[in-house]
Amino acid sequence: MSAGEFNSWQTVQAEVLRRINSREWRPGEFIPNEAELAVEFGCARATVNRALRALAESGLLDRRRKAGTRVALNPVRKATLAIPVIRYEIEGKGQSYRHTVLSKQRAAPPAGIRARMRTEPGVKLMHLVTLHLADGKPYVFGDRWINTEAVPGIETADLNAQSANEWLVANIPFEGGDFTFSAMTAGPREAEILACKEGEGLFVIERSTWNAAHVITTVRLTFAPGYRMHTEI
Repeated sequence: MSAGEFNSWQTVQAEVLRRINSREWRPGEFIPNEAELAVEFGCARATVNRALRALAESGLLDRRRKAGTRVALNPVRKATLAIPVIRYEIEGKGQSYRHTVLSKQRAAPPAGIRARMRTEPGVKLMHLVTLHLADGKPYVFGDRWINTEAVPGIETADLNAQSANEWLVANIPFEGGDFTFSAMTAGPREAEILACKEGEGLFVIERSTWNAAHVITTVRLTFAPGYRMHTEI
């Protein structure tokens, strides 16, 4: 490629990957720094940073602050975790989808949520409790907190017509996030919402996403009994 063709982080990433795979840059070797690569590729340094960050997240580069970036000596294959649109997931199984907002309010979150959202005491966030159904049966319910300062347009969005899950994926870019997976037994609340028996095993995902300035949202998803998760490496 000529310098003018590196007009996106994806094209920069593809060229860096080519150099790694061809052993032009060998395992364990340092690669040129971001400023040098930006000059070589004729693009913004931020474009190079985004490309290298993606390759580091995939395990192919080892990035150390102040030390530089080197090709990973022993690349680690990592599971790919995307944020799924629950409607697509259900419809992909050949089932009909519906969702309902059980409650929506502005409220000051409890201490644990406040710590995850990195907000000050007393700051009110949007709190949504929703239920997603497959073929009319409970599939997953979500307990979600949203920082409206980080999400322009969310307060006027019709979250009854389009779920917060789908609206956020479609409209709000994010730079990072984390997932926590756990299991629990259904208590009275879960049994009522998910139409299951108390004591049944449930799969739980807790997820947060953020940008440079804010934590955008944190959500706890509790799935009906029998849910299975699939990912790739």
